[in-house]
Amino acid sequence: MKNAQNNAQSRQRLSKTMTKMLRHAPDGFGLRLDPADGACEAEALLAALRRQSVWASVTMEAIETVVRECEKQRFELRDGRIRARYGHSVERFAYEAAVPPAVLYHGTNAKALPIIKQEGLRAMGRLYVHMSEEKPFAELAGRRRGELVLLRVDTEKAAQAGVTFYRAGNEVWLADYVPAEVLYEDGP
Repeated sequence: MKNAQNNAQSRQRLSKTMTKMLRHAPDGFGLRLDPADGACEAEALLAALRRQSVWASVTMEAIETVVRECEKQRFELRDGRIRARYGHSVERFAYEAAVPPAVLYHGTNAKALPIIKQEGLRAMGRLYVHMSEEKPFAELAGRRRGELVLLRVDTEKAAQAGVTFYRAGNEVWLADYVPAEVLYEDGP
């Protein structure tokens, strides 16, 4: 059991490192992300990881496992290329505008709620506001910052107010901004 726990901890550490590399500091690791979609060659990511002593023996299989098992579906691996689907803080990649479901969810914390009620949802340290199609995914995102508050986004009203939605994949939707008047607290 201890070995399984260590493997899970190792995958989590690898996931966090990949997140930093693909979302927040690609240049710091010598990665060049495609300006169109934010992807790089998976072999380039592997080589960049291996340049760090802690990941010197990491394998492509380990990367594939992280991509497959990441609860938040942060990564996409396709045709030998890998990318972070969302959450970038250093470079804005183009997403295709799309029509979302009638309701999306955003997880946040109770401390942020008064400001959100006044100013709406802003990207803050990221380049987009993140929302999800299902409550559990939004809860997962919001729970890590303190007491969870789940917000429903009325996407039809938001679109009427000028919000453009972008599908990032696997239930994740993005927007530049979501006004307060289209947000509702999701009750028990």
